[in-house]
Amino acid sequence: MGVATFAPPAQRVGEELVYPDGRHELADDSAIRDSPLYNGDLAPVPIKQRTWTTYNYMALWIGMAHNIPTYLLASGLVLLGMAWYQAILTIAIANIIVLIPMLANSHAGTKYGIPYPVFARASFGVFGANVAALLRAGVACGWFGIQTWIGGGALYGLSGKLFGSGWTNSSIIAGQHWTLWLSFAIFWAINIFIILRGMNAVRRFENWAAPFVLIVALGLLAWMVTKAGGFGPILSDPGKVGWGGTFWFVLFPPALMGMIAFWSTLSLNMPDFTRFGKSQRAQAVGQILGLPTTITAATQVVYKTAIWNPVDLAAKFDNPIVVIFALFTLAVATLSVNVAANIVSPSYDFSNVLPKLISFRTGGLITGVLGIVIQPWNLLSNPNVYIFTWLGFYGGALGAIAGVLIADYWVMRSTVLKLGDLYKANGEYRYSAGFNWRGLVSLVVGGVLAVGGAYSTPGNGPFPKGGIIGPLCYLVLSAVFPAGAVSRRPQAAAAAAT
Repeated sequence: MGVATFAPPAQRVGEELVYPDGRHELADDSAIRDSPLYNGDLAPVPIKQRTWTTYNYMALWIGMAHNIPTYLLASGLVLLGMAWYQAILTIAIANIIVLIPMLANSHAGTKYGIPYPVFARASFGVFGANVAALLRAGVACGWFGIQTWIGGGALYGLSGKLFGSGWTNSSIIAGQHWTLWLSFAIFWAINIFIILRGMNAVRRFENWAAPFVLIVALGLLAWMVTKAGGFGPILSDPGKVGWGGTFWFVLFPPALMGMIAFWSTLSLNMPDFTRFGKSQRAQAVGQILGLPTTITAATQVVYKTAIWNPVDLAAKFDNPIVVIFALFTLAVATLSVNVAANIVSPSYDFSNVLPKLISFRTGGLITGVLGIVIQPWNLLSNPNVYIFTWLGFYGGALGAIAGVLIADYWVMRSTVLKLGDLYKANGEYRYSAGFNWRGLVSLVVGGVLAVGGAYSTPGNGPFPKGGIIGPLCYLVLSAVFPAGAVSRRPQAAAAAAT
């Protein structure tokens, strides 16, 4: 970055230039350039390079919201027994809830031009931030795999319409058609190609993809409503559970948690994007306007069943041109969210571990490999696992990180950070050998409490049938107050008798 241009509106405060709109940049980064915590990708973005507008953030969110897994959320809730309006209510409440921490954490990115893992150094320590960053990266790798598998499925279906049954009925390898594996590989390569071009390529792609996907989505909605006989049959669908206790106490709580979890990962790493913002207003208004809700409940009326995978829904269309266009749009939409939501963040997170060895682009390659290793085709095989296990568990765990970040930045520091010290191994944020035990302990406690009720029915997930807190509580109490002396007495008595 070198020495920043001292523009007249800026005032120098210590190492930083402070602009009238509240944004900061380093006056000179030469003192930290050789730090093991610094590289060009993690460095504060200079003011002149913070060019993202309200439209850029709207486009980012439109591109991320209109994609296959978002449709899976709504149709998955319908499949589990909700009426369309209950699904919309659940998703709307979740979006409002998650928007609050999302905007709270976005502020630091715009003010200081820093990505999420650097922001986390203030509350977790310059090395402890890797714990929070890698937890977030693990979720992103999982989502990358899920989105890439679904996008590959859309590409597979599109190619099948073009090449015929020989493509879709190819020989089976490892449980899937080899042409599906090939489609998955091609879609994976396209994702990696875009991220290797850098953040400007991401911005340009989102600017183009968002209006295209939105227009096509509205067109498909009109087509579905027409096929369903208007809005009447759709609006009259009562669902299966009604408004009683089954909905409010059995289905709604875990479903709401799953919906919150879907976007909660982005509430952490939005600084990865808002660091490029022209102003706080641009990023805040863009995000507020760009987080819509979607649903595919019309499929129940048209096809008499809830098609929970939109790739299968697109294949139901009669007109081959419509099928090809719909599948192409689904592929573009999935690519749009995958690049922005699931590769950018872990690329920064992995780079934060060893900044001098791992660049943003290298982090993207690591994400791509781990996204395959996680075997996303298994995560999508069961909607119960997808919504309640995968989304619920990780969303709760990451919510604890967001709580620590917000408490530290807004309450303890009143949004004031020492920008240069975030890149110094022996600066203000070193704490104890680079770790702030307060933040780490709060993360563990908050994570356990957040996911303490997580449970799985037999065969549908990894959690105990009775939840997590009960077994954990027993193990902790047994360790603190061992009952070994009592349990050994009968054995000792039996041994003495012999």
